[in-house]
Amino acid sequence: MTANAARKTLPSYALYGAQAAVDSVHHERIPSRASRFGFEIEPHYHDALIQVLYLTHGGGETSIDGQIWRFDAPCLIVVPARSVHGFRFRNDVDGHVITTAQSAIESIAMTAAPELLTVIRTPAVLTVDPHSRRGGPLEALFDAIGREAEHPERWQYTAGLALTIALLVQIARQSEQARLAGNPARAALVARIERFRLLLDERCRTRQPVARYADAMGISAGQLTRICREAFGISAIEAIDRRAVHEARRLLVYSTLSVKQIARELGFRDEAYFGRFFRKQTGQPPTEYRLQEQGRLSHRA
Repeated sequence: MTANAARKTLPSYALYGAQAAVDSVHHERIPSRASRFGFEIEPHYHDALIQVLYLTHGGGETSIDGQIWRFDAPCLIVVPARSVHGFRFRNDVDGHVITTAQSAIESIAMTAAPELLTVIRTPAVLTVDPHSRRGGPLEALFDAIGREAEHPERWQYTAGLALTIALLVQIARQSEQARLAGNPARAALVARIERFRLLLDERCRTRQPVARYADAMGISAGQLTRICREAFGISAIEAIDRRAVHEARRLLVYSTLSVKQIARELGFRDEAYFGRFFRKQTGQPPTEYRLQEQGRLSHRA
C-alpha cells in the first residue's frame, strides 16, 4: 500500500492518541507517551507536523512510508509531515521527541538555508556519535527546546523555532557525514573546501595570493582553483576577492572606520586601489555603498 493510500484509512493526530492542536514547538520524553501504549505506536500520520526524535537509550524499529529501520541509541529519527509511520520501542527506551508545524520551519529554511528543505522533507534514521563534534550539541539543543516548551514566556514560539532550525542544521551535518563516509574521494574534497573556508576567514584582511592559500593546504595553486570551481563555480582568486568584499561591506556598514582605515585594515596598499577594487566587485564606490546601507538601517530602526 502506498503512503497516499494508507493515509485514507489511517488516523491523523496532532500528537499520537490525541487531537489537541500543536501551536508551538512541543517537547516530551519518548517514554511519557510510548509507555501508555505498551511502547508500540500504531501506523498513523500528522497532517502538517514534523517530528524529530533523539533516542538516548534503548532502541526499536520504525516504519516510515513503508521503509523499515531498526535502530539503537543514540540515534536521530526525522518524520516529515504526512509521512505514515509507526514505532515499536524497547521498554528501556528514553530520549526526546519534538513536534512542530512543518510549514513554519520550511518558511525559515527557505530564507536562511534552502538546502535544509531536503532534510526537513526526507524521512531519516541517523546513528549519532554523542562524543563527536556534531553529536555533542544534540542533547543541549533538545534540553533547550524542552525548557522553552515547558515555561511559557513572550516569544516562546519564535525561540522554539530558532532552536529547531539549529537542530536541523546539526541533523543536516550528521546526514552529510553519513553520506561522505561511503565516498572517501568526496569526503576529501569536502575537507579541503572547509579548510579553505577557514583560511579565508582567518586571512581575509591580509590580501594573500592564491599560492599562499594553496601552500597552507599542502596543494598546488592549480589544484585549489579546480577545487573552487567544483565547489563554488568560481576560481580561487574570485573566492578570495568575494570574501574580502564581504568583510569590506561589513566594516563599511557597521564600523566607524574611514574608508582609508578600512583599506589599510583589509591589506590594500592605498585607499584608491581599495576603491577601484570595491567598485569593480560591487558596482559602487565604498562611500556610496556605506551611505546607502546605513540609510536602509536607519529606516528599519
